[in-house]
Amino acid sequence: MTTRPDPATTADVFRDPAPSRRTWRRLVGHLDVLAVVAVGGALGSTGRYLVGLALPTPAAGVPWGTLLANVTGCLALGALLVFVLDLWRPTRYLRPFLGVGVLGGYTTFSAVTVEALDLVRAGAWPVAFGYLAGSALVGLLAAWLGVTLARTVIRSAQQRRANR
Repeated sequence: MTTRPDPATTADVFRDPAPSRRTWRRLVGHLDVLAVVAVGGALGSTGRYLVGLALPTPAAGVPWGTLLANVTGCLALGALLVFVLDLWRPTRYLRPFLGVGVLGGYTTFSAVTVEALDLVRAGAWPVAFGYLAGSALVGLLAAWLGVTLARTVIRSAQQRRANR
């Protein structure tokens, strides 16, 4: 027999209080940013889909299209954050559009998880775990490389300007 928790001792996680007017005003004040993220996400997702078409996944093999999209997305995000945070003046739309929208739509951890699960179901355990670990490690390395390359480009441009 299943017993229900005592409501007096358990937080009521199923009842959402009505959002306050302040919350609605704050949300409405960000609709423009939400629209920019949505447009960027549509562009990034389209790019990822095209990469997947160009590099189809072999049966019980490494999903190279997803891996390529995630690694290049990590590289681009690392570089982008250096430019957005260290070099360019802050804008309301650039980081949400490129970082959250385009690159968020282009990269995907959920596909990595589903593809790894498919590999496990196909009996390709070593490939699945290599793909999961490799995706994480190579993604981190790519992000670090993006940051390093962007900082190198900025330093080089600053030195050229100083030598003029």
